[in-house]
Amino acid sequence: MVADCSATFTIQEIQSLIILARQQLKDVIKETPCLYSSALSEETGASVYLKYENRQRTSSFKERGAFIKLNSLTDIEKQHGVIAMSAGNHAQAVAYHSQRLNIDCTIVMPKFTPTIKKRNTEKYGAHVVIHGESLEEAADYARLLGQEKNLTFIHPYDDKYVIAGQGTIACEMLDLIPDLDALIIPVGGGGLISGNAIAAKHINPAIQIIGVEAERYPSMQQALEGKPIRCGRTTLADGIGVKRPGDLPLRIIKTLVDQILLVDELAIEQAVLSLLEQEKTVVEGAGAVALAALIAHGELFKNKKVGLLLSGGNIDMPVLSLIIQRGMERAHRLVKLTVTLRDIPGTLGKVCQIIEETDANIVDITHQRSFTKLPLEAVEVILMLQTRGPEHLDDILKKLSTADIPCKKIDA
Repeated sequence: MVADCSATFTIQEIQSLIILARQQLKDVIKETPCLYSSALSEETGASVYLKYENRQRTSSFKERGAFIKLNSLTDIEKQHGVIAMSAGNHAQAVAYHSQRLNIDCTIVMPKFTPTIKKRNTEKYGAHVVIHGESLEEAADYARLLGQEKNLTFIHPYDDKYVIAGQGTIACEMLDLIPDLDALIIPVGGGGLISGNAIAAKHINPAIQIIGVEAERYPSMQQALEGKPIRCGRTTLADGIGVKRPGDLPLRIIKTLVDQILLVDELAIEQAVLSLLEQEKTVVEGAGAVALAALIAHGELFKNKKVGLLLSGGNIDMPVLSLIIQRGMERAHRLVKLTVTLRDIPGTLGKVCQIIEETDANIVDITHQRSFTKLPLEAVEVILMLQTRGPEHLDDILKKLSTADIPCKKIDA
């Protein structure tokens, strides 16, 4: 089985590989849009440019590095086949380009892998093996399986060819906006940010390279500080939920990355929703962390020209649906009210009529006669309403109070 990365390398060597990678990727992957966002610029006080890597064929940047690595293999290695471990995006990229290059492909995925990523990986012709509670356990099993079957291991980030492929993103961005002050880039194992740091600093040594990790998975930040790696179990940004940063990326990041920022789960969730609402684009948790960092650490980027890398868009629909619902709840556009009524005909109709007059929409009604301390002649009714926001909700509560209907909002 081929080693994951060279024991020795230079920044200049990988920069040369990035230049070659741009040529090799021409007509193979999409040169995705990099567009100015007036809405996010107004919100954050920075000039914000979005790089839409969620528009790649497999909906993530991973295609770049996967193709460059696969294309570097010898004919014998291609004949034997390849194996990779991934929570989803690297898996899809390796599977897709292996299929295009007629290479047999096996992917080991941890048990927490989102359904959409597993399904798409199989769709691209890969043999999928589910193993392990973490990415690291999946990686260890993939190495063992690869050794047994003489397969070439395609590492998702700890490989100079993969790093070079990812670095082509910054080249495209700076071709269009050469005076960017900063790039904000998601960090998992480190392949994405290390490749783009090399490319961007080569073009503009003054540019700031800012990495972003999920607060629950600060492994790169901990590694840079020489601390023990301690991470949580789950994160919405599962694509960067990595406990074992790459050795090669770590060395590059120490030299070229200016800062690593952390963002919490709520910030990631809100960034996913913001991109959906304001930019009409779907991103996964890892794809939203750059925006989450810009909003959470806005003082670092005021009046600067900032590029955000939207690294992927593979998110399960139930997860996205829940994010939308929770966002509506926080904005008071979806609310639950409890009202106490006399348990006689007509009282509920009066409540519904009042709500109808406010132009709110009743989504659900639940009667509560048991599990309550109310008198027998009383009933508790829980109403779920769609509103236009806090002012509309205040109007509803005021009208119910004026009608002597006891009412209160149920907080989440």
